[in-house]
Amino acid sequence: MRAIVIEKFGGPDCLVYTELPDPEPLAGHVVIDIKAFGVNHAEMHMRRGEWAEAAKVIGIECVGLVKACPGGEFPLGAKVAALMGGLGRTINGSYAEYTRAPVSNVALIESDLPWAELAAIPETYATAWTCLFRNLEITAGQTLVIRGATSSFGQAAINMAVNAGARVIGTTRDPSRFPMLEELGAVRAEREAPDLCARIAEAKRVDAVLDLVGNSTILDSLAMLRRGGRACLAGWLGGLDPIADFDPLLQMASGVYLTFFGSFVFGTPGFPLSDVPLQEIAEQVAAGRLKAEPSRVFGFEEVREAHRLMEANEAKGKMVVVNA
Repeated sequence: MRAIVIEKFGGPDCLVYTELPDPEPLAGHVVIDIKAFGVNHAEMHMRRGEWAEAAKVIGIECVGLVKACPGGEFPLGAKVAALMGGLGRTINGSYAEYTRAPVSNVALIESDLPWAELAAIPETYATAWTCLFRNLEITAGQTLVIRGATSSFGQAAINMAVNAGARVIGTTRDPSRFPMLEELGAVRAEREAPDLCARIAEAKRVDAVLDLVGNSTILDSLAMLRRGGRACLAGWLGGLDPIADFDPLLQMASGVYLTFFGSFVFGTPGFPLSDVPLQEIAEQVAAGRLKAEPSRVFGFEEVREAHRLMEANEAKGKMVVVNA
């Protein structure tokens, strides 16, 4: 099969095209004929050698057709999505024609949507849904701040939170992108910076913050919460540097909650992928209630270009690769 491997850690040119043996069927796993896959920041960090683990073939998600399933959990030819469960980290991932994923990390996603749109759903929407409705427990009428809202993850979160009746404030470093956030349903946009709490009118009254900027802003996110409010750290758009000298006694208000979510836990006993309504999400996309149109669609031969755009912060949404 055609595959893209990390020859060495570094820039996009370190992604090398090669031929590898097709994955063999294995009990408890599903071999997937990959039709398309999303491009994620995690894969950029893997390529650079900044992630804790990276398989020879990276790629943490895909959509495609079941080629083999020894246990019979999924019928041959079924449309499925797969994400994490070691994909791209500890086992070869989706930057290839085929992959083999654990059954616990595969879900049916029958839909007439084009492969490119289906590929924009799994990682982004599964993670956003879990952060919003499991970690943050968002309900109608609540005020939610989404930091890093113009990312593909942020846009999906705005979509779902607004559909759930939340009042969403989105942030971005680029004021020219304020109208885009408002078109997605945000009541308004704010300029992203580490001092947002000092500028936001709702400071100390915010119900929840979904922080996709990361360690550089999470303390500021905690500061804007009401008593009983929740902050979920789920992204590192601002870099991977750790929080320096975090002292909860001095830097965390009493009665607020800090939670974390990383999609690498999908498929573990506490976080079954079956908990996420991917089929329902695909149906809402098809009905126009949620948006999953990719910002850019690339061919398999153009993966390096996708990584260059991601590295330059020019993705402007979810980028996907379609296997021709």
